[in-house]
Amino acid sequence: MCLAVPLKVVSIDGSKIKVESAGLVREVRADFLPGLQEGDFVIVHAGFAIEKLDPEQARLDLEAWEEVANALA
Repeated sequence: MCLAVPLKVVSIDGSKIKVESAGLVREVRADFLPGLQEGDFVIVHAGFAIEKLDPEQARLDLEAWEEVANALA
């Protein structure tokens, strides 16, 4: 099972992008999602951005993850 956290695109260098969530920044590939822009939200699997999320869906998903984190704290 895969649990995906929305990641925000913070920079783009060709097919390599940097994504961020909760201060954690990672470089991943964006070969499957041409046309991404800084500020977009994506889902990443195995080092590749595989889905672009609607901003509202990303917000709802991040709120749900925050609830989970708070429940476990």
